[in-house]
Amino acid sequence: MQKRRFILVENNQVTLQDIQQTVVFDAPIQKVWDTVSTSEGIASWFMPNDFQAQVGQEFHLQSPFGPSPCKVIELDPPNRLSFTWDEDGWVVSFILKEIEGKTEFTLIHGGWKSPDYILPKPNAKSSVIRESMNQGWTGILDKLRKIVMN
Repeated sequence: MQKRRFILVENNQVTLQDIQQTVVFDAPIQKVWDTVSTSEGIASWFMPNDFQAQVGQEFHLQSPFGPSPCKVIELDPPNRLSFTWDEDGWVVSFILKEIEGKTEFTLIHGGWKSPDYILPKPNAKSSVIRESMNQGWTGILDKLRKIVMN
């Protein structure tokens, strides 16, 4: 049975809970940061892009549904990077924390709307896309792990 994840916002509208995944890499924080905060690094584990690490910088991720417009909204090297993703209110954050020579990496993918909201590009309900992306992030973070551990 599929578990549903909802939260209530101030206007009593039901929205989907943020995706949050945390992994620990046996790699120094600077190596992980360089892999998650550069265009080449992001392309190696996530998607092709024209990212530049500068607050306010607009860029595109080349998703399976075509180019997705993004914008850097927070940059605190080597601990945090946040950007808007596409046009539906998503915000993705990478949070890094050094722990005894290792790096704790937390991914947060927020900005989900109501479960029945139809996302235009995939033409599917938010609840379906959220579940798919939650599983997808697990595989993406595994790919990131292999890159930073090399």
